[in-house]
Amino acid sequence: MREETAEQPAPLRSGLTTGSCATATSLAAARLLLGGQACDAVEITLPKGKQVQLRLEFCRLLEDGAQAGTIKDAGDDPDVTHGALLFAHVKLLSEPGVRFIAGPGVGTVTRPGLVLAVGEPAINPVPRRMMTEHLQRLADEQGYNGGFEVTIAVQGGEQLALKTMNPRLGILGGLSILGTSGIVRPFSCAAYIASIQQGIDVATTNGYQHIAACTGNASEDTMRRVYGIPDIALIEMGDFVGAVLKHLRKVPVDKLSLCGGFGKISKLAAGHMDLHSRHSSIDLPQLARWAADVGADTDLQQRIIAANTSQQALAMCSAAAVPLGDTVCRHALTFARSVVPASVEVEVFAIDRQGGIAGHAQ
Repeated sequence: MREETAEQPAPLRSGLTTGSCATATSLAAARLLLGGQACDAVEITLPKGKQVQLRLEFCRLLEDGAQAGTIKDAGDDPDVTHGALLFAHVKLLSEPGVRFIAGPGVGTVTRPGLVLAVGEPAINPVPRRMMTEHLQRLADEQGYNGGFEVTIAVQGGEQLALKTMNPRLGILGGLSILGTSGIVRPFSCAAYIASIQQGIDVATTNGYQHIAACTGNASEDTMRRVYGIPDIALIEMGDFVGAVLKHLRKVPVDKLSLCGGFGKISKLAAGHMDLHSRHSSIDLPQLARWAADVGADTDLQQRIIAANTSQQALAMCSAAAVPLGDTVCRHALTFARSVVPASVEVEVFAIDRQGGIAGHAQ
């Protein structure tokens, strides 16, 4: 029999954002144009001053400029862009400044409510600033007084973007070039939380004052069925209910409908803001106490405590005509109301495995 060891897990490896990749490739291409020097790696400075080096897949002259590419390395983060080829095509302009263009695989903003204007390439402000600063520094070194046209592209980006929130946010045609620090922290989920906040911003800017925040596809289908809510007002929050509730302090709406699986709603009822199993667990004894409040006898309470899953506990209560789903939703509602402004009307739906409504409170 193999002996178990208390082996320390290796630390997770950080990666670099698409914004860092865009900065490195645009700098390498511009350096080739101005200095005639191709390179196989390039060093950039991140917003907080750290210097990092990125390896290039190619750096070459073209008839109308220069092009450089790198493979996006997200470290140990499960990033949809990990392993994608990102490249920059740079042309020289007679006027100073930097003009950004969305190449193949990079999206374009089509709805108001984001930090970028409608019609702009989906290259976020910090990556734009990083590229501009590096290119201006290079221009100063080379004594160049003109400007740059920078086209950023991601191979296969249009298909990869379908796995992100971009289509719902109105960013069409590809991915966004992102990053605030230049570094991807493993499992920080910063990009996902940012997309939740952007989703709320886009919905409210476009006049939607009733939004539905859902944990997954089944709960979204429930909100479509109950209210006919359009996709623009459906916020795919996943496990990050806290991101929704906290953002509504800054951008309040008239009405918030929260909808999720019974297990996740029971975590919200217990006061958890992150519903992932890594950060919160289902408290079966608490479910038993809540069931007791609405009529569960001692035998049913013990069976709830011994249940394998929250869904099993829910099924046992349903068979005994004990409205566990509704009471869990009421506790979730109380907690959610404690976080959002009093002006926001909140309701909570819990659904079962078949997508049926297992509980509701408002």
